[in-house]
Amino acid sequence: MKIEPKGAGDPFKRDLLAVVPNLRAFAVSLCGNPDRADDLVQDAILKAWGAQANFQPGSNIKAWIFTILRNEFYSQMRKRGREVQDSDGYFTSNLAVHPSQYGLLDLQDFSKALSDLPEDQREALLLVGAAGFAYEEAAEICGCRVGTIKSRVSRARKRLQEVLGVEGEGEFGPDGASAPVTMRAFVR
Repeated sequence: MKIEPKGAGDPFKRDLLAVVPNLRAFAVSLCGNPDRADDLVQDAILKAWGAQANFQPGSNIKAWIFTILRNEFYSQMRKRGREVQDSDGYFTSNLAVHPSQYGLLDLQDFSKALSDLPEDQREALLLVGAAGFAYEEAAEICGCRVGTIKSRVSRARKRLQEVLGVEGEGEFGPDGASAPVTMRAFVR
């Protein structure tokens, strides 16, 4: 008496298992690496098993599973093309990210110092430094002379530098969130 594995009576499972040796040979020919081929076969079988409701009984299961394997191979190749091989950790050891909390603290300090400026200086600095208006445009908006706007902006920048203790461009927040905001207020 021959003992069959549990579920061997399932025609889908039986036909799928019968295709595995040919599927593996095809995978090895695609990958060139037996270990990767085994992984590819396993992925294809899992996808086929998950999609067995889409399989039409009586159709060619071999062609169906080979198509799944081939599509999975090309999907993995596209994915690998976007990845950087770093098995020895060289690239990851050179990556560094500044902690964002310093930049957030710098931004909070800047916001506090900005709010403490006299209203006319803050308005001029925001129009020229943050909104990007030319001095002439800012003067027109504020209803004053261009020299007055330049003076207000200059005094506002100088006051912010004093309050924040900033002596040069290299002292702005190290993260990408605060540096562009604070740079525009000080540099024109």
